[in-house]
Amino acid sequence: MKKKIVIALGGNALGSTPEEQLRLVQKTAKYIVDLADTYDIVVTHGNGPQVGMINMAMEVSHEEVNTPSVPFAECGAMSQGYIGYHLQQSIQEELVRRNMRRNCITVLTQVVVDKKDSAFTNPTKPIGSFYTKEEADKLYIERGYIFKEDAGRGYRRVVPSPEPKKIVEAKTIDLLLKNKNIVIAGGGGGIPVVYHYNKLKGVDAVIDKDKTSARIAIDIKADIFLILTAVEKVCINYNTANEKAIDFLTPALARRYMQTGEFKEGSMLPKIEACLQFVEHNRRNAQALITSLDKAKQALEGKTGTVISRKEL
Repeated sequence: MKKKIVIALGGNALGSTPEEQLRLVQKTAKYIVDLADTYDIVVTHGNGPQVGMINMAMEVSHEEVNTPSVPFAECGAMSQGYIGYHLQQSIQEELVRRNMRRNCITVLTQVVVDKKDSAFTNPTKPIGSFYTKEEADKLYIERGYIFKEDAGRGYRRVVPSPEPKKIVEAKTIDLLLKNKNIVIAGGGGGIPVVYHYNKLKGVDAVIDKDKTSARIAIDIKADIFLILTAVEKVCINYNTANEKAIDFLTPALARRYMQTGEFKEGSMLPKIEACLQFVEHNRRNAQALITSLDKAKQALEGKTGTVISRKEL
């Protein structure tokens, strides 16, 4: 019986324009399919640039051409379909090229959040493109968007980022896995929904995709949670003369580094938090890994990457 793995793709695996995205996901598909003989795979992904682009296009169209206004939750759903389409097509083509008898399917995923989550009064999740201070100030005046500086790279719009409580389609995802499908789910953190008079209703927010990925991994009882990002290993004293790569973290050590500010919001911190959520809500041998896309297979073989686990290696 194959182990179940949830693979959370970083933005470097997708790009920010349709042309760049299609080119990059064709490369990404090869790394994912490399693992298909060994694991039952769920792939998750971000959508920051994409949902920002879609939302901006919809708002400009509404203002200039008087098309219907499109809520942010619907923009998130569009981004799931758009990115899922590229990933699904590329993975399926790679499976066919290797004569592997598997299919790939995208599941539009709804994620229940608490309507009373404090995140709704303190937007923190960056979406869309980077702007200069002057551009951000202009958009704040024109559209009321809230912007925050993002790790020295410029200013990005921020929206609420509530905690994921439940994956609506978790049983469907698990059933598809059991039928030998590679499943793309939880795109962009999923479509945030709340219960309103016992019905689901979309809300304007973006759930952190790594936390949603961890929630999926927990709900389907995955064996491994793999976060793929721009670096091969988690580092402390990052980007300094004393930078040190970490091979293994217990939850206690990870929390100690979090308390001393080693991991930054909008960068490594939500990834570490997601890994802790997974390993602390699962059986003792559950394992989370953080590494780069091109090192995924080696990391799963124990040759590189940073392991987060309650069980010593």
